[in-house]
Amino acid sequence: MAMALDLSGTVVLVTGASRGLGRAMALALAEAGADLALAARSATDLERTAEAAAGRGVRAEVFTADMREPEHIQALVDGVVAAFGRLDVLVNNAGVSGTEKPCLELGPDDWDDTLAVNLRGPALCAQAAARVMVPRRRGRIINIASLGAFRPLASLAPYCASKAGLVQLTRVMALELARHNVQVNALCPGYFATPMNEHFFATPQGQEVIRRSIPMRRLGEPDELGPMVVFLASDASRFMTGSIISVDGGQALT
Repeated sequence: MAMALDLSGTVVLVTGASRGLGRAMALALAEAGADLALAARSATDLERTAEAAAGRGVRAEVFTADMREPEHIQALVDGVVAAFGRLDVLVNNAGVSGTEKPCLELGPDDWDDTLAVNLRGPALCAQAAARVMVPRRRGRIINIASLGAFRPLASLAPYCASKAGLVQLTRVMALELARHNVQVNALCPGYFATPMNEHFFATPQGQEVIRRSIPMRRLGEPDELGPMVVFLASDASRFMTGSIISVDGGQALT
C-alpha cells in the first residue's frame, strides 16, 4: 500500500495553489514525493507554497495564470510540459465563491464571472491536460467541486450551479477518457477552516451553522483533504474513474 501511494517522479499541476485548500493539497502531494507545478493568478503566495514544497525534497515550479482567460490555460499546460517534460496529474482546484446575492438580484456579470472561473476554466484546463495524457495512455484529473454541487446554498446560485456542472463534467470526461487510461474523479469538500471563512465561523452565527449542518460538529482542517488527493493521484486509485467523493464531516447527510 505504501508503494501504491508513493508519488515519487510524478508531475502534478495544482491550480489555485497559493493558499487555503490548494496549498494544503499541494503540500500533501509533495509529502508523497510528487514534483509540483503550482498555478494561481498571483506569484507572491505561490512562491511561499513552492518554498514549503521544496523543503519536502521535491521540485516545485511557479506558473501564473488566470482561469478566466483561455489563452492563459493553454499556455499554463504547455509551460508545465516544457518545464517537466510531461504532466501526470491535474488537480483542478482554482475557484471563487462568487457574488452572494438572492437569485432575483443576480445580473449577467455575476453569472459570467463565477462560471468562467469555476466551470469553463476547469473544463478547458482538463481538456488541455487530457490532450497531453491521452497519447501517453496515462493520466489523472482531479476536479475540486463542492458540497454546493448537491446541496443548495442560499444566495450562492452561480457557485452551486458551477460546482454541479463540474461534477457532471467529471462524469462525462471519465466516460470518454476511460478507454485511454485517463481517470477523472472529483472531490466535494464541505466547510473547511481557511483564511477566507475563519472570521465568519468564529461568530455566533457561524457556530450555529456548524452545529446545525455538520454532524461531526466541527470544520474540516485543510490537511484532512490532502490524503484524499494523494489517493486519487496515486496507483491506489487506478480502478476508479467518474467517482464523486464528499469530504464534509457528514454534512451531505443532513
